[in-house]
Amino acid sequence: MSSLNLLSPTYQHGRKGSIASSTGGSAEGTEPDSHSISLQPLTPQHTGGDASTIVSPTQTHYDGASDVDGKTMRERSISRGQLDDDPKRARSGGKDGEGDELPEPHPAVDLAQDEGIDPGPFPVKPYQLASLVDPKNMELLQHLGGIRGLLKALGTNKKRGLSAKALGKTADASHHASFVPEADKDGRPGAGDEPGAGAGASQRHDRQSSDVPKLVVTGPGGEDGGGSPIDVPSTNDADDDEGPTYVADLTERRRVFGENTLPTRKTKSLLQLMWLALKDKILVLLSIAAVVSLALGFFQDFGTTRPEGEPPVDWVEGVAIIVAIAIVVLVGSVNDWQKERQFQSLNEKKDERGVKVIRNGIEMVIDIKEVVVGDVALVEPGEIVPCDGVFLSGHNVKCDESGATGESDAIKKLPYEDCLRGLEIEGAGGGDHLKHTDCFMISGSKVLEGYGSYVVIAVGTRSFNGRIMMALRGDAENTPLQIKLNNLAELIARLGSAAGLLLFTALMIRFFVQLGTHNPERSPSQWGMAFVQILIIAVTLIVVAVPEGLPLAVTLALAFATKRMTKENLLVRVLGSCETMANASVVCTDKTGTLTQNVMTVVAGSVGIHCKFVHRLEDNKARTNAGEEPGVRASAAAGRKHAEDFSIDQEQLNDTLSPAVRALFNEAIAVNSTAFEDTDPETEQKVFVGSKTETALLKFAKENGWADYKKTREAADIVQMIPFSSERKAMGVVVRLPGGRARLYLKGASEILTKNCTRHVVVERGSAADDVETRELDELSRDNISRTIIFYANQTLRTIALCYRDFESWPPAGVQAESEDEVPYADLAHELTLIAITGIEDPLRPGVREAVANCHKAGVTVKMCTGDNVLTARSIALQCGIYTAGGIIMEGPIFRQLERQDLLDVVPRLQVLARSSPDDKKLLVETLRSLGETVGVTGDGTNDGPALKTADVGFSMGIAGTEVAKEASDIILMDDNFASIVKAIMWGRCVNDAVRKFLQFQISTNVTAVLITFVSAVASVEEESVLSAVQLLWINIIMDTFAALALATDPATPQLLDRKPDKKTSPLFSVDMYKQIIGQSTYQTIITLIFHFLGSKILGHHHSDDSATQKHNDAIVQTLVFNIFVFAQIFNSVNSRRLDNRLNIFAGITKNYYFMCITLIEIAIQILIVFVGGAAFQVTRIGGREWGIALALGFVSIPLGALIRCVPNAPVERFLIKTRLLPNPQVLPTTRPEAEWNSAIQLVRDNLSTFSHVRGGRMRASSYVGKSRNAHLAPESRVALPSIMTMVPTLIASSIGAGWAPSSPSGLSNPAQFDPSKSSAALWEGKIQIHPDTKADDPIMQRWGPIARTT
Repeated sequence: MSSLNLLSPTYQHGRKGSIASSTGGSAEGTEPDSHSISLQPLTPQHTGGDASTIVSPTQTHYDGASDVDGKTMRERSISRGQLDDDPKRARSGGKDGEGDELPEPHPAVDLAQDEGIDPGPFPVKPYQLASLVDPKNMELLQHLGGIRGLLKALGTNKKRGLSAKALGKTADASHHASFVPEADKDGRPGAGDEPGAGAGASQRHDRQSSDVPKLVVTGPGGEDGGGSPIDVPSTNDADDDEGPTYVADLTERRRVFGENTLPTRKTKSLLQLMWLALKDKILVLLSIAAVVSLALGFFQDFGTTRPEGEPPVDWVEGVAIIVAIAIVVLVGSVNDWQKERQFQSLNEKKDERGVKVIRNGIEMVIDIKEVVVGDVALVEPGEIVPCDGVFLSGHNVKCDESGATGESDAIKKLPYEDCLRGLEIEGAGGGDHLKHTDCFMISGSKVLEGYGSYVVIAVGTRSFNGRIMMALRGDAENTPLQIKLNNLAELIARLGSAAGLLLFTALMIRFFVQLGTHNPERSPSQWGMAFVQILIIAVTLIVVAVPEGLPLAVTLALAFATKRMTKENLLVRVLGSCETMANASVVCTDKTGTLTQNVMTVVAGSVGIHCKFVHRLEDNKARTNAGEEPGVRASAAAGRKHAEDFSIDQEQLNDTLSPAVRALFNEAIAVNSTAFEDTDPETEQKVFVGSKTETALLKFAKENGWADYKKTREAADIVQMIPFSSERKAMGVVVRLPGGRARLYLKGASEILTKNCTRHVVVERGSAADDVETRELDELSRDNISRTIIFYANQTLRTIALCYRDFESWPPAGVQAESEDEVPYADLAHELTLIAITGIEDPLRPGVREAVANCHKAGVTVKMCTGDNVLTARSIALQCGIYTAGGIIMEGPIFRQLERQDLLDVVPRLQVLARSSPDDKKLLVETLRSLGETVGVTGDGTNDGPALKTADVGFSMGIAGTEVAKEASDIILMDDNFASIVKAIMWGRCVNDAVRKFLQFQISTNVTAVLITFVSAVASVEEESVLSAVQLLWINIIMDTFAALALATDPATPQLLDRKPDKKTSPLFSVDMYKQIIGQSTYQTIITLIFHFLGSKILGHHHSDDSATQKHNDAIVQTLVFNIFVFAQIFNSVNSRRLDNRLNIFAGITKNYYFMCITLIEIAIQILIVFVGGAAFQVTRIGGREWGIALALGFVSIPLGALIRCVPNAPVERFLIKTRLLPNPQVLPTTRPEAEWNSAIQLVRDNLSTFSHVRGGRMRASSYVGKSRNAHLAPESRVALPSIMTMVPTLIASSIGAGWAPSSPSGLSNPAQFDPSKSSAALWEGKIQIHPDTKADDPIMQRWGPIARTT
């Protein structure tokens, strides 16, 4: 990623400003709005004839000559701001905000890659062009000769695109002309098979003029758009289309600059996936065991003489192991293959879209894959920019580049010439004229509004989007569970080999003793066979030790979980991520769209000055300030300063407001707006399109059931439109009233407009007045307004004031105006009447509070990383419960400058990272991982790719996520909801538990099988085992497979969230599991060996001289031993359903039909084997007494399990640590070389650190904790009284830093009562904040308390 300069320093702009709100995104201190400068309405005389150069999709027509400076409709101006890629600014460090130092810039595109490319007729090379946008580079564009030089170098024409010569006789121009994406085949004009796109083929709205032959857009210098229309030749568009570049055909362009496709990642074939699956260590171990077992089986069956009547079935064990391996490999690889195909098909559908271009003067829609460098492409609202380019001309084009670069504000696009003029003005000290403005189109960004054209300069792998996609391709790491299972496989191989070697040694000693004493007498060949038999039994022991069902259990658990997760809106791309999520200890989440709905909504407001309404008042009582006075109890209403204030639910507005006030409020919203209603192509639902603020107000009016905005807007006779500008932070419209009168409606930043108000509307409960009653604003009223604005601002609501003013005539008397639609704003915006103040925010998604609470309950820390400002981030974090006692809020510019030690101290406590760049997010993830945390990260933008790839588990958004984010992620949240992450944790824990349940069962079985094989082989003169090879096959293979399926299919339950996650270093086997394994295997070994050696006596069989009778009696004992062993396993599988010390092993068993069915099948097959198995299994039919014994002894496993659970863990843990079966917990640290604080704080810190890692009974029972509590400090480290006293100033300072202060009288100057945790201004200036509930003796207060107060 280092070569991509994914985030140039210019994007990390620091913004400081008021907490006030505005209608546009350029208002500082508020959440960025995607529409900072509104479209302009054409006056009636401008809407017809040839003068109208572009048809607006809205109900009202808008002129491109935005009155940005607020003086006249047609005054030419370049939008305020500064070009992000200003070279002067880059050199000076871009000090756009106080203390906002920028990191070292990343290296730009590696131009060395151009060396091996033959550019043919072109004077520029592909990576040279790509470096224009990464980072945005005006100097290089100037060096290339500006837009004219670039067009000449690429052999294209600004208004006609590629010439007929370039298109040649290829099919591209004609063949793809009628390409229409599937989503657009809607029967509208132009959507059929005729050449060209026609009107409306790929745009959201039908054009209102059917006789427009091609899209005509205006640039900033012409009559209406502020530029030259592209169909009018200008000095830059002279017909000098001569030269070799103009005749370079499409094939040549693709050769030099590449195709607009990314190389299809070589998806592994099914065979390759199978080969990868076979490389698993356990499967390698199994494969060796299978080969050895098969070879020895064939030797025993066909290389030796067998007793009469005994079938040659020893080879079956080897074959069965091979079958088990085949099942595991097939299930795992087919599952992976299907998931990959599913993801591919998802991406392919996304790729099927058309791009509108101009070729040879004809507008056409071509397949996105057919776009070449030099094409002139057209953009319209809602489109995702497919390639990098340089903007040519257009009308009010704004792009959201947050998904590509992390820039949260909308970026306005101006032609190169206008940007150059802006730079000249800036150079002459003319301010920041090009802030959030440039002429570069970045692939992956979204067009928010406007129409225009740009020339394509980079496609495919050379484009910004393509390079990131390629950089993110890589192989996944092993998950923590895979690592632990691999270690287990190695351990089992070593232990099994040791046991086999021990048995071989013991048997060989006896063999040599027998050979020396010639007892028994054997021929040389018999002695040879005896040796081979010893070898076979030793190898069999090793084979028995290998857990054949383990890989199948893991695979089945993952397959089952991922299938169920798909139904829960979780598409798992990487199977292993499922179980990794089980022990995620930290989730770093985005704010917008994940925690919030990404839909701005009116949540509170004040109509007039007394009527305070709140959306869902019952749930949000803190949203109203009616009845509240700082320092005054609510009950003392009589003594309140604003006694007339009252609160209502938003649903009661219609009953409270008079019809006249309702109509006025609705007109102020509907007429003074550029937003409109449209049908969402994906959901088929009606949605409002436009500025987030305006859509919120329109939605508010619609929810209240007020008159339809469209009819209200059409009924209004508009005289003059006042567009929004960031200087005045307001927009307005003047409508003509009957009798020659006129009315001005204004909306904008509340703290600005309310100062210009002299009156307010009067709202009384149940009023039915026909006219709107107004009153003068006195000091008390102004105090009420100020309180309301500050109250909303402290909740980080965007406050919008709606006002009006009536005029007796138009233009107003005494006003100098060139025409009636050009009255200066300053002459209008005073003596206003306040209608309402509305509080707008992006509300939380339903269920987010509960999801965050569940995460905390599950021991998962949630950290918010957002590019939004710190005030909004804090508000949302408080609302959803992320920001809690002991937590820190920090801004990206401060975070990235921390020293390594400070970083390690801060990161565990960091809960909100505001104004963060993608690099900050990646740094946070890397630091967390270095601290041993398992990290999950959510991301939706291209810029989130590095963090998603760095994390243990990456979550991308299925709806809002870019292709890059999805490619880099492991799990896709199909509903973009944070609550789905909790489901992922739950299912991950379900997978982990399934594997552990199976291990608890399987290892018990294997330990028993190894012990009885070892003991019986040593005790038997003929080296015969208790269980025959085929019986071991049934127990080891079939039983294990069934148990894997049964235990792997327990569904996830919310109870899984009631425990803390395991650390990466935690052992695979817990103390509870060890207790069960040791207890159950001991019991099974004892009863099996007792019945093996004493079975005849217990059953009352006496030794018979009749060989047939004796053989039958031995067969009954052998069958009984086999039966006891099998039923002990069946009942132990039920016992293994619990991993903790709780006794209810049947919890949820009725919901797992697999388990119940498989258990019944196992019992049925066992009965069948005994009755029918006969010779193959070396069993015989047994009577009821033997069946009763087998069932009773098998059932004992269940009460025995309950008894084992009652054994205290502490002594067992000490025993396991001594035997090295459990790792020894870290000893309490005594000194730290890098310690900077005095020893008293160090001691506290060390103790706190240890106790945070030790939980529950383990802490209380651990001896070393007890010792540490009672330990005396060494004399040299004993803390003297003066040393303790030195802490006092720090504690006091940190208390002040945490927000403590003496009470003070309430006042508007500081409604937060000097509490920096509640004061928006303090937080905005502070850059770091510690939660006010943090205890004064908390180490974080010692270190950061003073800084939190003073920075």
